[in-house]
Amino acid sequence: MAGPLDLTGRSVVVTGGSRGLGRVIATTFMDAGADVLTCARSEPDTLVTSTDGTREAAFVTADVRDPDQVAAVVAAAVGRSGRLDVLVNNAGGAPPAESAKASSGFNEKIVALNLMAPMNFCQAVHPIMSTQDGGGVIVNISSVSGTRANPQGMAYGAAKAGLENMTRTLAHEWGPAIRVVALTVGMIVTDEAAAFYGDVDSQAAVAANLPAGRLGQPADVADMCLALASPLARWVTGTCLEVHGGGEGPAYLGVAGV
Repeated sequence: MAGPLDLTGRSVVVTGGSRGLGRVIATTFMDAGADVLTCARSEPDTLVTSTDGTREAAFVTADVRDPDQVAAVVAAAVGRSGRLDVLVNNAGGAPPAESAKASSGFNEKIVALNLMAPMNFCQAVHPIMSTQDGGGVIVNISSVSGTRANPQGMAYGAAKAGLENMTRTLAHEWGPAIRVVALTVGMIVTDEAAAFYGDVDSQAAVAANLPAGRLGQPADVADMCLALASPLARWVTGTCLEVHGGGEGPAYLGVAGV
């Protein structure tokens, strides 16, 4: 018999799934047997494949901030298999910006990408997931930036805080057919790690401040996405699971030399 992490026959959409964390999430679901569709504004140089290279993810070019393009992504996924079982709202991010100088246009774009886009995707999948046999699961990729102060990331932190509130709200409105969960992701190593955590020595110092003793890897997050989307998490909804290696230690200890 297939195990609970076998998602063969399930349809999954991963936004921003052609690079970075999203690509690893998409690969993880494909390795579990799922039929995966990814989307991004630009087509990737190489399609996302399963680890063994035998299966490819479908791809749709889309700006996730555009509701019409969001609807097209959902329609494409449903058109492939007749259903949509899992949505992973992964697309997001923001460059550092001083809060006093960030323009209203910049802030609007950051909020649109990190909050409005997931909101639009959730609304787009609701008619399918709420009526199909077995319902569906929505996994929102949030950040510790939404639960603590986030200097030079005012709009990003506010958007992620909103994303976590949305997660809890939709779980109450749309359950039991649809489970809605979020991952509050900590510091992970991606291609952009140096811009946020400094060089190798700086990253090692940051890692030493975490109980896990290391920065996270994309696979650490992707595995939790798979677990939350699986029957193993059948009674888990309306919650934000912290995936952050234990979280940062109190800053005052370092300042005080304790």
